[in-house]
Amino acid sequence: MDSTASSLASLWDRVFGTQPDPDLWVVFATLVAAVAVTVPHNVWRLSRNAITIAHEGGHGLTALLTGRQLTGIRLHSDTSGLTVSRGKPHGLGMILTAAAGYTAPPLLGLGGAVLLAAGHITLLLWLATALLVAMLVMIRNAYGALTVIVAGGTFLLVSWLAGPQVQAAFAYAVVWFLLVGGVRPAFELQAKRSRGGAGDSDADQLSRLTHVPAGLWLFFFHAVSLCSLIGGGRWLLEV
Repeated sequence: MDSTASSLASLWDRVFGTQPDPDLWVVFATLVAAVAVTVPHNVWRLSRNAITIAHEGGHGLTALLTGRQLTGIRLHSDTSGLTVSRGKPHGLGMILTAAAGYTAPPLLGLGGAVLLAAGHITLLLWLATALLVAMLVMIRNAYGALTVIVAGGTFLLVSWLAGPQVQAAFAYAVVWFLLVGGVRPAFELQAKRSRGGAGDSDADQLSRLTHVPAGLWLFFFHAVSLCSLIGGGRWLLEV
């Protein structure tokens, strides 16, 4: 009994305790790495899968929190995704669910920056793993399941086996990527809409739901992502 209690206490301290901040060069190096996998188009085509996981996860989590029935989530190899939920086709729950996609990655990055600034590196990794495991249950296609398993497995291995410095570098890289990579999708959507495409985008769906022009919703996506990048960046650089 004593050994079990001691083990639980040790696990509690490991997860909810604080870890030392990484060296400043690690913070800047992970920022550079995040930019390097976001800006070049060929690299972005692969790394964008992680943003899609956060995007569709945002839709799904918000659907559940607003009382909708989450039917399933699909992630595709072209980095598109689809989240299907049941409930009223209008109203606040549907609006929040539709708005959660483009805002989820930068807001997750902002929340992660707050945790890292408080020294909760391991807690961030474990929370991310738990969210990915929960999301896996709702995945409805093979590619989606594979990408979520790979992502979740990576978080689990780093949080369980890696040392403090590796954990810190990985956590900072992930948060920087969510902040930096969370900015680009709104610009991509804007470019598609300027060419007459993406007629059924989240912004257009929100426009039909709220009678607010899609351009204003696009501005909202830009505002959330850019403000999150600025705010989260300040948190991360205060080491």
